[in-house]
Amino acid sequence: MSIEEGEFRAVLGHFASGLVLVTGLHDGQPAGLTCQSFFSLSLDPPLVAVAPGRASTSWPGVSSTGNICVNVLASDQEALARTFAKSGAEKFAGVGWSPAANGAPRLSGALAWIDCTIQESREAGDHYLVVAQVEELETGSGQPLLFYRGGFGGFEA
Repeated sequence: MSIEEGEFRAVLGHFASGLVLVTGLHDGQPAGLTCQSFFSLSLDPPLVAVAPGRASTSWPGVSSTGNICVNVLASDQEALARTFAKSGAEKFAGVGWSPAANGAPRLSGALAWIDCTIQESREAGDHYLVVAQVEELETGSGQPLLFYRGGFGGFEA
């Protein structure tokens, strides 16, 4: 059975997900990208996984040092999600951030910061599946930014 790409996207779009900005340093400069494919993988050891697209022009720079920060976006950070989803944009212009202990940028106003060391990366279809060891983590406050059926929204408990 062949599954049509548009149908696949439409059906999987019914799964609401959070959004993260995965950041790192490239030649001493901050680099980052928006990623919807992020999940907790293991408690012992603490591992997370992200799946950046293989066509991403940002991922090679973000991952170049082997250290990344997964910034969980807050409901008021839709503009950041859109900016970091673009290729070639000056993504960090006017964006507040501070370096994590591993050097990767922690974005101001995020709901959480998960500082990681990349353990493994492999090709998986048109994406990479990247497993990262959690080294440090911290939470902020607010509500999450969600992605659902091609659009952005929030959540209230």
